Amino acid sequence: MTKEIRILVVYDSYTGNTEEMAKAVVEGAEKAGAKVVLKRVDEVTAEDFLEYDGFAFGTPTHCGTMSNKMNMLFTKVAMPAWGRMKGKVGAAFSSSGGLGGGNEMTCLSIILTMLNYGMLVFGVPDYVAPEVTLHYGAVSVGNPKEEVLKACRLLGERLVEYVLIVKKGMEQA
Repeated sequence: MTKEIRILVVYDSYTGNTEEMAKAVVEGAEKAGAKVVLKRVDEVTAEDFLEYDGFAFGTPTHCGTMSNKMNMLFTKVAMPAWGRMKGKVGAAFSSSGGLGGGNEMTCLSIILTMLNYGMLVFGVPDYVAPEVTLHYGAVSVGNPKEEVLKACRLLGERLVEYVLIVKKGMEQA
């Protein structure tokens, strides 16, 4: 039988916007029944990458890509986990200062990095409000409004759902 689902939500935040989004992702994952830990990017260790079943990574948008701290997490801190992430599921979220800031590109940069580590990713085509979806991850322009926080909670819920699917499939394999 599937053991407890453990989720790690990792974020970098300068203005507090991405942190607020991270807390909403935690709410969604907890609602779905997971044990969730929230950490700032500089608190994460290589061991964390092996300890958790699923991950949500959130960062401010910097020229259409993740923050330097988030990049350092993947290129330095997490390196001992390289090639050892089979069955781990990941999701992304990002905030920016304005429209056209590159939020979706930032989510894609995180997704590409997760794929390089061998993690599984997923899309969420659900609309959480008129004209608000989270195909590549949840995004916010400025201070996250309720629709964005709803998207973040849904992202957390879906992350747990996919972790459950993967863990059950791996048990049967």
